[in-house]
Amino acid sequence: MWCKMHIRDLQMACMKKIVTQKISLFFVAVFLFASFISSAQNDLKGWHLSDLKQDSFYGISLTKAYNFLVGRKAKTVIVAVIDSGIDTTHEDLKNVLWTNTKEIPGNGIDDDGNGYVDDVHGWNFLGNKNGANLKKDVDEKSRLYYRYKCKFDGKEINTDSLNDTEKWIYSEWKKAASQMNVSGDEQMELALLDITRKAFKKHEQVIRQEMNKDVFTNDDVEKFQPSTTKGKQAKLGYITCLKMFGANQTDETNADIINELNEYIDGKKQSIQEKTTQPEDYRKEIINDNYLDFNDRYYGNADIMGPSPLHGTHVSGIIAAQRDNNIGINGIADHVQIMMIRAIPEGDEYDKDIALAIRYAVDNGAKVINMSFGKSFSPEKGWVDEAVKYAESKDVLLVHASGNESHDVDTVDNFPNCDLKEYHSKASNFINVGSSGDPHIGDGKMVADFSNYGKQSVDIFAPGVKIYSTLPGGNQYGFEQGTSMSAPIVTGVAALIRSYFPGLSARQVKYIIENSAMHISDSTIAITEPGTNVHVAMSDLCATAGFINAYNAIQMAAGMKPELTQEKKQTEKALKPALKN
Repeated sequence: MWCKMHIRDLQMACMKKIVTQKISLFFVAVFLFASFISSAQNDLKGWHLSDLKQDSFYGISLTKAYNFLVGRKAKTVIVAVIDSGIDTTHEDLKNVLWTNTKEIPGNGIDDDGNGYVDDVHGWNFLGNKNGANLKKDVDEKSRLYYRYKCKFDGKEINTDSLNDTEKWIYSEWKKAASQMNVSGDEQMELALLDITRKAFKKHEQVIRQEMNKDVFTNDDVEKFQPSTTKGKQAKLGYITCLKMFGANQTDETNADIINELNEYIDGKKQSIQEKTTQPEDYRKEIINDNYLDFNDRYYGNADIMGPSPLHGTHVSGIIAAQRDNNIGINGIADHVQIMMIRAIPEGDEYDKDIALAIRYAVDNGAKVINMSFGKSFSPEKGWVDEAVKYAESKDVLLVHASGNESHDVDTVDNFPNCDLKEYHSKASNFINVGSSGDPHIGDGKMVADFSNYGKQSVDIFAPGVKIYSTLPGGNQYGFEQGTSMSAPIVTGVAALIRSYFPGLSARQVKYIIENSAMHISDSTIAITEPGTNVHVAMSDLCATAGFINAYNAIQMAAGMKPELTQEKKQTEKALKPALKN
């Protein structure tokens, strides 16, 4: 599963074990915002930028970093965000959008000859030339299983006769096939969700009648004093359901909660149905490319907002919301242009779109690419690996969110990753990010309970609980959480380094971010393994055993000399004869 804009990221997974008549199962109550302690929301806006000594929050010490940079000149850096889309009209983002100066807006001509017509601020790989957009799709497991079912199902496959690519696809298909049975737990979980939804809607209807309001917030319910027994019971039932859902954000409305609950349950029903019935080919209906032909790459349209830009708008604001306009919020990096590449639908992304998105970003000058998405299957991993390798050869840093399933990704597949299978190497330009919290927020855990982790596969942790940033639809702002929010914090710091110290390579920036990590003594704060209450050492959860700190990173960057990249070495080699003459 991935950490992206669709339901598994927008509505953060929290497993609650229900034991009834000796039946034990996991009841998934997934909502965008987890429960938080009674700190006022204004106190938590921007906590991720704070400094522990000055502000008592385990943030990234951004103000100290900027104070250190006073007097230094910066170079504008292009940051590509591969995501769901972006609100191009938002007051805090419209002035930091990357603009392709070689393209004339809206003339319907590919002015720069790159194959993408009117790609002024980026590109949308989830659309067609008529302006239609793919909004949702099914998970990769279902697509993979049905795509190759006729080829593999019920047949004896001699793997010795397969090439490496075919072997990989077959191994992925077998893994998918093993998960296509509908379990009793899934059916019982869905039944319990339906029962809970009905109860919640019943309580909500009573409260609407007693309050004489169609839309109300959680805070309104808390303050409401019912005059009837029926109203008191409804209030108690409503609040109990909120706690079960983890939907304790005070300004979240009844309408928001019901919409999210409906979306989640519908998604569960669709997931179960897909295990017995082949789903629609949404991609063919909208995009209609030859998916298995990587050379068929010039599809899509220039609509980088798309039908669901919430996730990408929030991510982009964390990185680079305009810092000098005295409105809204401050992004992390102050000399950044955001290039939006829409490639993530509500559902699992496609490997082909990701590979082409990375290549588009590299070819158009991006120096850092944010990738707040992921999934458990990657049949065309070779395409993505080639794109990662291409980015590595062009000195471009990739920052990836590790995911929100409380999984150890050393042992559970999560894609994309730094393991370049066909190259038998690890990418030197790839950072995988987990989510951290703070003792003052939510359950008080330093490592977010939902975050994926891995001693070898996750590089560093960054704030990911209750992160305040830009939202689409009328200059809005709000909180979200997930490793999707942690990755852009690392991306923002990487962009800050690359703008003020442009001579440093992507590999050096990765080294700086990881080796300047803030470490916390186990005796100071107990670290628990995500999804459990088991105390562990931070070194068991990620390679650096630490948390990102912008001030530490900037200090280290200031003391590091640029290295010669392969491209620079080749240029220098070519110039040597001329220098001798």
